[in-house]
Amino acid sequence: MTRHFDAAIIGAGQAGPALAARLTASGRSVAFAERHLFGGTCVNTGCTPTKALIASAKAARMIARASDYGLTLDAPARIDWAALMARKDRIVAASRDGVDRWLANMQGCTVYRGHAHLVGPHGISVGGEEIEADNIYLNVGCRAAAPALPGLAKVPYLTNSSILALEEIPEHLLIIGGSYVALEFAQMFRRFGAKVTIIEKSDRLVSREDPDTSHCIEDILRTEDILIKTGAACIGIDGVPGNITAHLNGTEKVSGSHLLLAVGRVPNTADLGLDVAGVMTDERGFIQVDDCLRTSVPHIWAMGDCNGKGAFTHTSYNDYEIIAANVLDRESRKLSDRITAYAIYIDPPMGRAGLTEAQAKATGRRIASGMRPMSRVSRAVEKGEEQGFMRITVDLDSSEILGAVIIGPGADEAIHSVLDMMAARAPWQTLQHVMHIHPTVSELLPTILGELKPVT
Repeated sequence: MTRHFDAAIIGAGQAGPALAARLTASGRSVAFAERHLFGGTCVNTGCTPTKALIASAKAARMIARASDYGLTLDAPARIDWAALMARKDRIVAASRDGVDRWLANMQGCTVYRGHAHLVGPHGISVGGEEIEADNIYLNVGCRAAAPALPGLAKVPYLTNSSILALEEIPEHLLIIGGSYVALEFAQMFRRFGAKVTIIEKSDRLVSREDPDTSHCIEDILRTEDILIKTGAACIGIDGVPGNITAHLNGTEKVSGSHLLLAVGRVPNTADLGLDVAGVMTDERGFIQVDDCLRTSVPHIWAMGDCNGKGAFTHTSYNDYEIIAANVLDRESRKLSDRITAYAIYIDPPMGRAGLTEAQAKATGRRIASGMRPMSRVSRAVEKGEEQGFMRITVDLDSSEILGAVIIGPGADEAIHSVLDMMAARAPWQTLQHVMHIHPTVSELLPTILGELKPVT
């Protein structure tokens, strides 16, 4: 017998459980299906484990720099890999179990543990059971992509998921990719004692950023003796476990003990039965949605990474908020209202909001930017972390803040001062006139707005 629900949610990533809570609180019955680990990418193989490891790597780096701060250690520090990984696993398990218990104890929510797929516009098959729902919410996430590199299929490689289960520190980690996943793992493992080489096909790392941002990040990584190979448009792979070689542009080669792929994500939509329900996808498999996250089938929504509208935990959660506002609150919230914002958690981190300077210039507006190197920020100097800079770009005619980038201590927090002003649509003069606390990184944001220079 087919069981009927008011709503069904497939996938227990960031957006799903929160939406289930709102739907059940409104009196709706909810079927919730998850085939693997509760908490999705963020909790299991993304933010939670990686930031736990980054914290350990930061501690290792600070110990190594003890003499810079006038401290002398009686004995050299040693990386206890088993203890370090156990700490990460405890943090992950606590988060995952919390999500599991939340859903299991949620009144009005029936949890199905198994692979769910659509069998019709309203029908879902999960774990051998058939259910139907008036509305369906897809939250199935993404997984690491494996590019079609010559020889790759014949050698062992790691992804952002499998590298988190390593039982030992690699002797030499080769990383293919030059964006945030690659860079965070590169610095992390270098600080744990591995030799690290980054291989990127573009002519610079994080190529979507302005060139000076990319170069600053490259300088930070090179300071820690991370080898960076850019412009590697042609990459071939061969070797055996423990001895893997990447051939670059046909002539150069570099060998290492382990290989990590960090070259993008693929949506988990191929086995979801979307065609049966009439849900459209793009050429990469991402579910097509409108400005309110509805799919081509009006009673089916897609949220989180699988819709291709964001690849971060905060964009996934904002997807939930947009859907809840439109479905439950009769409030018109839209994707197009969202301001781009993210961080790269190298050390020091990068925080960005809105447009890059190049993107702002490409709009044809009359723009100006203010910039300050971290070497002229008291807080950064006092902490001994002077790498990086901050920049804000504005529209000279409308006084709108168009974007900002901060690389330096606390950049992932300081960027919110600008982001909040942008969301409030406040003119840049408002931020310029705010009194900020000294000594902080954020206190220089008003200062650089007083030093704006036209960008031509």
